[in-house]
This record gives sequence, structure tokens and C-alpha cells, in this order.
Amino acid sequence: MADIPQPGSPVRGSRSGVPIMAVFDLLGRNWAMGVLWTLSKGGPCTFRVLQDRCETISPSVLNARLKELRAAGLVERSDQGYRATPLGLELYGLLVPLGDWSKRWATRFDPT
Repeated sequence: MADIPQPGSPVRGSRSGVPIMAVFDLLGRNWAMGVLWTLSKGGPCTFRVLQDRCETISPSVLNARLKELRAAGLVERSDQGYRATPLGLELYGLLVPLGDWSKRWATRFDPT
């Protein structure tokens, strides 16, 4: 299994590894949330297409994130390439309201 944050084990921000901190540790890794977001919103795609959709991600980082997200049960391989699992889609659904909130928060920094 890829080296992923595990609930109950020390993770960034929590010595006890509370589940929410384990999730934040996983999603806080470079490009992890972007990969999950892209697969959840855009549907299944091959490695090359996913790399193009993520724009600036390197092949080595994409490969590492896919291994971690697969080990966490959020992404899987299919006949069409990589796709979000039902658990990954559920997490995406929980992140959408956070994305909406972040847009409202960002207006605090609007110079106009």
C-alpha cells in the first residue's frame, strides 16, 4: 500500500491521527485535491488526459498522487482509465460547499 495518512496514526497536525486530520493530510499533498476534483468533475480519463487536465502536474507527482488516492480508496482504475470511486465522489460532494464558501471568503480580499 502507498504511504498514505492513516486514521489512528500520527499525521500532519495530529499526533493521535484523528480521521479529519488524516484526510486533511492526504488532501493537502501537492495536487491530491486537484486530481480528485478533476476526476470527480470530469469523469474517467487516462493518465495522459488527466495530466493534460491538471495542466502543470509532472508525471511523477501524478503517479504518486494516483497511488495514494487509490490506496485511500478514493480513486480506481477502470476500462476508461482512472476514475473517482463512490467514496471519492462522496468526498467531492462534501468539498463543493467548501469551494462555494471559499469564493465568498475571497471577496474579503477583493481590492475593488
